[in-house]
Amino acid sequence: MSMQHTQQSNIKLNTLNQQSLSTLSADVDVPKYDRSKLTAGIVHIGVGGFHRAHQAMYINELLKMPGSESWAICGVGLLEANRSLRDVLVKQDYLYSLTVRHPNGQIDHQVIGSMIDFLFAPEDKQKVIDKLVSPQTKIVSLTITEGGYNFNPATGEFDFTNPEIIHDMANLHDPFTAFGYITAALIQRKAMGMKSFTIQSCDNIQHNGDMTRKMLLAFVSKIDVELGQWIEANVAFPNAMVDRITPVTTKADIEHVANTLNINDEWPITCEAFTQWVIEDNFSDGRPALDSVGAQFVSDVTPFEKMKIRLLNAGHSVLGLLGSIHGFATIDESVTDPLFAKYLRQFMDDEVTPLIDQLEGIDLTQYKDTLIERFANPNIKDSLARICLESSAKLPKFIIASINENIALNRDTSLACLVIAAWCLYSDKQVNQQGEALEINDQMAVQLHEFASKTAQDPLAFLQLTDLFGDLNNQAVFCKDYRKAIADLYADNSNIKAIMQARLQAKG
Repeated sequence: MSMQHTQQSNIKLNTLNQQSLSTLSADVDVPKYDRSKLTAGIVHIGVGGFHRAHQAMYINELLKMPGSESWAICGVGLLEANRSLRDVLVKQDYLYSLTVRHPNGQIDHQVIGSMIDFLFAPEDKQKVIDKLVSPQTKIVSLTITEGGYNFNPATGEFDFTNPEIIHDMANLHDPFTAFGYITAALIQRKAMGMKSFTIQSCDNIQHNGDMTRKMLLAFVSKIDVELGQWIEANVAFPNAMVDRITPVTTKADIEHVANTLNINDEWPITCEAFTQWVIEDNFSDGRPALDSVGAQFVSDVTPFEKMKIRLLNAGHSVLGLLGSIHGFATIDESVTDPLFAKYLRQFMDDEVTPLIDQLEGIDLTQYKDTLIERFANPNIKDSLARICLESSAKLPKFIIASINENIALNRDTSLACLVIAAWCLYSDKQVNQQGEALEINDQMAVQLHEFASKTAQDPLAFLQLTDLFGDLNNQAVFCKDYRKAIADLYADNSNIKAIMQARLQAKG
């Protein structure tokens, strides 16, 4: 839905575009490079808020450096829902504002100029395919969310039952999915003897490059075996770890830009100050010098991914589920409660940090300190409902993986165990401890509720959902602890804070 600014006065503000940049105050960081001389070496599919706060921001910084003119971005929207964004970006010469909110209250403003075009696929599919085939295109990057990769969450395998996938396999001239468009382009590149572009996932998925490669090859294997062999030999899929908290744009964000910058930006982005991008140095046809603007190229992203997923993402879920049961609405509200902050920190220190390898250039104690500071940022109102959505796709990697590792090492899992029990209560009762409805948004919501709702008859019922929990229901020590957590949470006049406090005291 397009976000139109409601004027607070009778003064008509200028629209943010190339011409109006000169009207902005000197303390706003605007593109001073010549955008007319840029070419789009990157085609990005799935232009959401995170892409515009993260990858596009890094490229904007790179374009300030002479010699980088070939690395601008052409955005692509595959869905009808992207029409509003296309209309806004065209009106604004593909410019948008980025409001960076620091924990201390400082606010910085940038205008990002790295996007120079946006193709709306539903109106001209061939134009998108042609852009992917163009020799100017060196990288095709993706933020298409976990659902866009079309894998079965239970098996991790490609889902060939998806109607859009079935359509694309038979109609590559008229694709719907990212895999259809990419395959159509790679067929032409192979036929013309061209180099492949790099396919670079920027989604928050562990081993995102490996996942993209596996899914694309599965799709192609049903269409063209020789093309699959060519992809295996010629296409790079670098893994990457991405990080920047970017809440959904609100009307208040739009009004802030209008009132502060005296400019009308219909789709600004707000984000935290922290940003991180660790990229496997593996590209098919050259790469931008992103390491000169704060990104990090490494030979193996795996340990960085594990650190982020097990600490940051898991930390979000700890606060999200426990905080939702208590009645908190946002991450900062949760973590500024001393008990919640203590619980989170002890979870990270005792049940995660021993599982993390020491990384060059990373001080884990400092990293955890920074996480707490980031979560507590009062200027980034990240909702617990957003954190908890699609928990079934998140918790197996974020928390259950650590539980399993600790069980194998005969280590305590009591703090994580309570989080799993809270997820059961969340999925079963779907209200907080004040009786207020919780927002449930999960592809497995029906199954989660079905298993959780049997808890009164069988305290371990939720753990029988083996697609998520594996054999946790057969782990005697964990199950004993889980039964206690369920008994405490389901007791009359249950108090989540008292239960959390008791768990911390038992830790010693």
